[in-house]
Amino acid sequence: MNTKIDSLFSLAGKRIIVTGASSGLGLDQAIMLAQCGAEVFALSRTGHIKVAYDAPVPDNISFIQLDVTDEAAVKAVFDRIGTSGGIDVLINNAGITQRKRAETLSTEEWEAIHAVNVTSVFTCCRQAFPYLSQSAHVGRIINISSMASYLGFSEVVPYSSSKSAVVGITRGLAVEWSQQNILVNSVSPGWFPSEMSQQVMDEERKQKILQRMPLHRFGRPEELSALICFLASPSATYITGQDFSVDGGALAFGF
Repeated sequence: MNTKIDSLFSLAGKRIIVTGASSGLGLDQAIMLAQCGAEVFALSRTGHIKVAYDAPVPDNISFIQLDVTDEAAVKAVFDRIGTSGGIDVLINNAGITQRKRAETLSTEEWEAIHAVNVTSVFTCCRQAFPYLSQSAHVGRIINISSMASYLGFSEVVPYSSSKSAVVGITRGLAVEWSQQNILVNSVSPGWFPSEMSQQVMDEERKQKILQRMPLHRFGRPEELSALICFLASPSATYITGQDFSVDGGALAFGF
């Protein structure tokens, strides 16, 4: 490999945590990060790949069981990873949703979504802070938000609320930790095929979605993972406090 390109884009030597990495976009991110040379810790409630996956899984991925809403467990796992060699990048990918009209939503359902999508993001950032701040590669936090933080969608109000909060956390921490060797950015995916998107999509909504974006197609997982790898790389050391939309042009689409 060209040494200049390698120095800019290789993730060799980096230790990266990805939450919600047992399937879908999180799994794809973990695998691509490992293929770029990082040592990856793929965290999820199952602690293993939970979908059919036929391709080879890189040896430099460790699958670990973790419920991100359990703060004591988060601290224990992050300390175990951190004290064994440090943490260079944290990717907060874990998230949940539910399709339900707002007037029928219970407080418990609202709080359950925010516990995973908001509180756990902050918890993971806080527990990773001591290790990220000591990273020799410049610590990174990459939070996965959503186009739902910008656009209103019916029947997923708590999800939209939670993802707007993720962007707020991103900007706040980027400023507060700017002198602590940590860069904080977020990525807002549009519509990608995933277990979570299937929960809220029927055929009618699918057609509306496809017409709503200029590219008129769903994203491919690798089209999101490539940006994650870039933000984790040496190329992205002057980028912080930003949110990146990967949405097929949906936010730009007028009429």
